[in-house]
Amino acid sequence: MEHVPMSFLVAFFLLCLSLNLPGFCVAGNESFAFSGFAGGANNLTLDGTAKVTGKGLLELTNNEPGVEGHAFYRIPIQFKDSPNGTVQSFSVAFVFAILSASSDMSSDGMAFVIAPGKDFSNASTAQYLGLVNSHASANSNQFFAVELDTVKNDEFQDLDNNHVGIDINTLSSVKSRTAAFYDDKEGGMLKNLSLNSSEAMQVWVDYDGKGKQINVTLAPMGWDKPSKPLLSNISDLSAVITEKAYIGFSASTGPMGSQHCVLAWSFAMNRPAPAIDFNKMPELPNSDGHHKTLTKAFEIALPIIAASIILAICMAIFLLVQRKLAYAEVREDWEVEFGPHRFSYKELFDATEGFKSKHLLGVGGFGKVYKGILPKSKSEVAVKRVSHDSSQGIKEFVSEVVSIGHLRHRNLVQLLGYCRRKGELLLVYDYMPNGSLDKYLYGEENKPLLEWGQRFQIIKDVASGLFYLHENWEKVVIHRDIKASNVLLDGGMIAHLGDFGLARLYDHGTDLQTTHVVGTMGYIAPELSRTGKASPLTDVFAFGTFLLEVTCGKRPVSNSVQHGRAMLVDRVLEYWHRGALKETVDSRLQGNYNVDEVQMVLTLGLMCSHPFPGERPPMRQVMQYLDGDAPLPELTPANMSLLSLMQNQLSFDQSVLQYPWSVTSMGTMTAGISVGR
Repeated sequence: MEHVPMSFLVAFFLLCLSLNLPGFCVAGNESFAFSGFAGGANNLTLDGTAKVTGKGLLELTNNEPGVEGHAFYRIPIQFKDSPNGTVQSFSVAFVFAILSASSDMSSDGMAFVIAPGKDFSNASTAQYLGLVNSHASANSNQFFAVELDTVKNDEFQDLDNNHVGIDINTLSSVKSRTAAFYDDKEGGMLKNLSLNSSEAMQVWVDYDGKGKQINVTLAPMGWDKPSKPLLSNISDLSAVITEKAYIGFSASTGPMGSQHCVLAWSFAMNRPAPAIDFNKMPELPNSDGHHKTLTKAFEIALPIIAASIILAICMAIFLLVQRKLAYAEVREDWEVEFGPHRFSYKELFDATEGFKSKHLLGVGGFGKVYKGILPKSKSEVAVKRVSHDSSQGIKEFVSEVVSIGHLRHRNLVQLLGYCRRKGELLLVYDYMPNGSLDKYLYGEENKPLLEWGQRFQIIKDVASGLFYLHENWEKVVIHRDIKASNVLLDGGMIAHLGDFGLARLYDHGTDLQTTHVVGTMGYIAPELSRTGKASPLTDVFAFGTFLLEVTCGKRPVSNSVQHGRAMLVDRVLEYWHRGALKETVDSRLQGNYNVDEVQMVLTLGLMCSHPFPGERPPMRQVMQYLDGDAPLPELTPANMSLLSLMQNQLSFDQSVLQYPWSVTSMGTMTAGISVGR
């Protein structure tokens, strides 16, 4: 036998070794197909509420509100030949379904995802789809996703509440369209699909590595793949998808529970995804493909059963007539247009167990608020009962309530709907488990002390919500009652501004011949007491008082035996004049705070509380100051005219200065002021 050179043997050994080491793998061979997951659950990594049922259905969420679930293929896929290489072509196909308690509403959505890792523990539920959170920026994420979203979120510039989007590092889609498919059987006609229909649908995601083109195609289950995709976009995924990356699904729910399911899934590199065998797919929950037949015994007993049913119906009608008055609602023909926003009184009655006192969350100027659990969706809600005896302007009232229900912002309490009954209006909101901010500021109900970092974030949250109401929605919404008790905290201590627009809306039911200033003592701008007309700048005045309240840990108006009724703004102004603003900070913080932030917030609070509206900064400027995008102007007696006003050296409308607790304060009052929630 001829002698074989040693160099050849070494080369041959290294070649064999490279074929078995993952680091030497070449992209292009990976593929799999699941026509159901009964035998493939071991190939998946699950977290959150995700699970594989005994019948092989992959359930990402379990119909509970405020949850998320993830399911990823257990091993990473080789998308590139090297770390700096180009992402190869790939193809994905899957069958999904979104099941909700209501066919009109669903929350929130699901997505197919490609990411460098499988850990999304820092992501949030609801509109964030379990992929990002409220504090994340596009630069802090790295993923490619195709979202199937059933809620319109202005935060992400969503198209509507039934759309498909291509997402790169953020949920603000690079391209999106209303869910639909091109029907080749009818000449390529575009036909709409409802993602929230509880029906199974197919999705294909194809990426051309050479042309850098992403195609997303939809169709009802069982249809051939349409020749024309619903979405096409040119994006180079080489900067997004790493050499090895994980593929899978993410889903989350918001205030209402939904069930996000995957029935089948296939994937392949550099070729079409393998076909799915529909005969092997699991059935969706509550589906029944078998028709029940009547047995002979049942046919014999049918007349008896029919007679019993008739008797039972008669008895039920009698009982329903008796109970009708208890659940009687005011419902007029024009309210039909407001449809899904209308709750039945019985639904809210059952949710709160008859408005029992043990469910009472609080009492305010507009009525009582109760915690409830909706019978169908099991969602936790807050139900506010507002007295409204006047019939004047009720159509406009309800119209505006429904309009405000369309507002969606992470720092506003979501208004879900309403119900009218006799002399009252019932408003249904998201439930905030950590209650109102004032309980934390003043140590009520043994709430823990808020650190400065938490307070500063709450201030920024409230400012963001107020800026949205004033400038970022299609209409200008004036809050009219900004205060700590109207700032509610969710489970993550994120602040949500509540009761927005309610004060403005409530004016529809008042006597138009009298001036009724809605608000809370200490927060009301001087011009509001004279004219009775609210504006965004009257909200800014109240926000200024709120800044001082959160930083100082004191109420805007306080009573003492020695000094009588005193205004917080007077005290802060006095210390500002002495150059000792830090001495007004909440003593319970024990000096543990950022001095520059505290100084800026207190100064900004005085600027927002200026007695002249034109000297107050709009919320756009306030946001720039709080985010550090603009320097805060210097506060001086010369440019603010504050000290001269406080010392009565400025000629000013005497009606503003004549109120029973302080001659030097900038706060005002008039008849009809409310005293809190």
